[in-house]
Amino acid sequence: MVTRQTLFADILLPLPLQGCFTYRVPFELNDRIRLGQRAVVPFGRNKVYAGLVKQIHEQAPAGFQARYIHTLLDDHPVVTQQQFSFWEWLAAYYLCTEGEVMAAALPPAMKLAGETRIALSPAARIQSDELTEKEQALVAALKANKLLTLSEASDTTSLPKVIPLIKTMIDKGIIVIKEDLENPWRPRLVKYVRLAPAFSNEKKLKDIFDDCEQKAPRQLQVLMNFLKLAGSLEGEQKEVPRDALTAPVKGGSAALKALEKKGVFEAYETVKSYFDHLPAGEKDIQLNSFQEEAWQDIRKQFQEKEVVLLHGVTSSGKTEIYIKLIREYIERGQQVLYLLPEIALTSQIIKRLQQHFGNRAGIYHSRFNPMERVEVWNNLLHGGVVSGDDTIRYDLVLGPRSAMFLPFHDLGLIIVDEEHEPSFKQHDPAPRYHARDAAIYLASMLGAKVLLGSATPSLEVYASARSGKFGFASIEKRHGGLLMPEILVADLRRETRSRSMKSHFTPMLFDNITEALAKGEQVILFQNRRGFSLRLECEQCSWLPECHQCDVTLVYHKKINKLKCHYCGYSTMPPADCPSCSSPALKMKGFGTEKIEEELPLFFPDARIARMDLDTTRSKNAYRRIIEDFEHGRVDILVGTQMISKGLDFDNVGVVGILNADNMLNFPDFRAHERAFQLMAQVSGRAGRKNKRGKVIIQSYHTGHPVIQQVTENDYQGMYRQQISERRKFQYPPFTRLVMVTVMHANPDLLNDAAEELTEQIRQGFPKKVFGPEYPSVSRVRNQYIKNTMVKLDRSPKLASDKRALAEIVRSFNREQRWKPVRVIFNVDPV
Repeated sequence: MVTRQTLFADILLPLPLQGCFTYRVPFELNDRIRLGQRAVVPFGRNKVYAGLVKQIHEQAPAGFQARYIHTLLDDHPVVTQQQFSFWEWLAAYYLCTEGEVMAAALPPAMKLAGETRIALSPAARIQSDELTEKEQALVAALKANKLLTLSEASDTTSLPKVIPLIKTMIDKGIIVIKEDLENPWRPRLVKYVRLAPAFSNEKKLKDIFDDCEQKAPRQLQVLMNFLKLAGSLEGEQKEVPRDALTAPVKGGSAALKALEKKGVFEAYETVKSYFDHLPAGEKDIQLNSFQEEAWQDIRKQFQEKEVVLLHGVTSSGKTEIYIKLIREYIERGQQVLYLLPEIALTSQIIKRLQQHFGNRAGIYHSRFNPMERVEVWNNLLHGGVVSGDDTIRYDLVLGPRSAMFLPFHDLGLIIVDEEHEPSFKQHDPAPRYHARDAAIYLASMLGAKVLLGSATPSLEVYASARSGKFGFASIEKRHGGLLMPEILVADLRRETRSRSMKSHFTPMLFDNITEALAKGEQVILFQNRRGFSLRLECEQCSWLPECHQCDVTLVYHKKINKLKCHYCGYSTMPPADCPSCSSPALKMKGFGTEKIEEELPLFFPDARIARMDLDTTRSKNAYRRIIEDFEHGRVDILVGTQMISKGLDFDNVGVVGILNADNMLNFPDFRAHERAFQLMAQVSGRAGRKNKRGKVIIQSYHTGHPVIQQVTENDYQGMYRQQISERRKFQYPPFTRLVMVTVMHANPDLLNDAAEELTEQIRQGFPKKVFGPEYPSVSRVRNQYIKNTMVKLDRSPKLASDKRALAEIVRSFNREQRWKPVRVIFNVDPV
């Protein structure tokens, strides 16, 4: 007699809820269920989710009867135990839930959810006269729509509580419940065509050619195209895709079908990768003496340190060092993760990496479609994917912060390029993690090394390197004889007074652009504001158009002729007259990248101009097109926001113009001067070419500002000393850890009361370490009012327990009935 074992599974759901949920495993799934598989489970009254099996046990939950797992979506685990451990750390460190980490980590096609649906039972014998009016209405709707969700059933029957009716109809055998989720993942199947075996000899092939020549010229064209694509004329034998065969021939599809009917061709399908991979070309690279010294220094320090900072000036050739290290780790049989701050950078760098590593180098980011992202996940999970006759196995993955969630099996090295970039920090939704810091923990967990690279390191990382916590290597000369740019400062105050400005260009910048274009050089113009005009203002009453959902003014975008909110996306047409005083005297003030792009042709009519900001790079391949056009000389002037500052390499840029440095310097944040230095230094680094010194023109109303002077002298050390002294004095990172506690609600009065109450409770637990609550610079977003409380925690072994105590205070606060509607958000290590 076989004993039926009763198993239970703890399921992690992609929801912002604490812990896992226990379900009963159906007996028929006992032998199939594994940790890390996706299980379809009911949740709440009418929801169905694909959760992850985190634990399997025999302990029945106390106090309630466990519901059954519906089915398993996978034959094998899709998440590893190492990933679960990493997610647990992220949730604990960044004060969020594991479900929120799961939602961020998994590709969209692997996160499935849906409502419970109903359908007519195939065995139902429906007699209309035996049905009530509500039952008849539901049957009619099901006949028309096949499936209905419970909410749709409620609308159809006008019953707020439709469950009793559905239960009655199930008991009568009229309807059935559908609670399964369909796995959307599908491999890419490519259709190919080949000659049938009967036509593989020359005589039969000649006969069909002769026949087509006389009677079917289009079929003859298809045959000729096949021989060309298959390489038969060169003595080769390549696979011929169906689309490539028929596309050049008018009526090609019909001609091919006719040839298939005659038995000349036969069709077949092959599983292919969703990606096109370049073959490996270059085998090795030669480092110059400065690079060689840094490379050897890094390797030596990796023997003692887990993390090393590579501080190399812009264009010093850090990427060549990365490639050398990557090859070393791959030859050991280990994997490498290469993190970049922006998707924009991936298209330029992946080409260089694939030249060295071919199809062993993969790329992963959010602009890929769901099938492409799942393929990369499966490649790393299963040690490769089949593509035709080949197996493609990624040993190197390149991507932004989301790439570190992939299921690596033998990770040896993580490279964090441009580690200072704020883009490595996730802001919304949770987990609000910093990819650089999370990567350091991931590497320590997996026994891997971390290389942080930057020309302008963050103060926290540089301080760790100086203290000996991290290793340190540097390159102080640019690669290939490239000279550091000449940095000049143009006085906006003086030029505006003397009326010598040409639109937004000082004479110094204008003359240098003119000179560069005349020499066939390219120009980059940096303005850290997108849109056409930053604000529309009435000259009579000073009225400004404001977003009705956020406390910000609307920005004018000329291309779509709309005023837009950059926080919630609200847009409206610009008014002809002032809505406040009816005056027609509405004037555009301020300028963004769109306005610069429009005005440049007035001064430089022959120049080819492109713009790179969030508005022009929304589509999947927009980044790549803009960068390639500039790289290949099809664009003379590139106007952009901070996207253009992030490590892009161009070898014909003669002039870089920073149109207004003051925007960056006057931001109310303790990191403002550090960020301003980093942005200006990075943008300046795009200037210069071999044996030709580039020029950088910084326009400012405050030419004597210490940060501008530090940028002109390329004085990172001076900036570091000044900023670290202030941080020490006022106890900001790296000397403390910050946690921002944000309270949000649509009612400002309730928000104020809640913020004061919560802050007081936190202050009792952390005396003299709590500041606030205060409204941020934008105090309302999407009709939610916001208040922030800052908590400074000591860098000590107590840090983890302090954060747990802080989280418990907030949980206790949320349990009070009055504060339940109030949303509380943690932001650990805000940037």
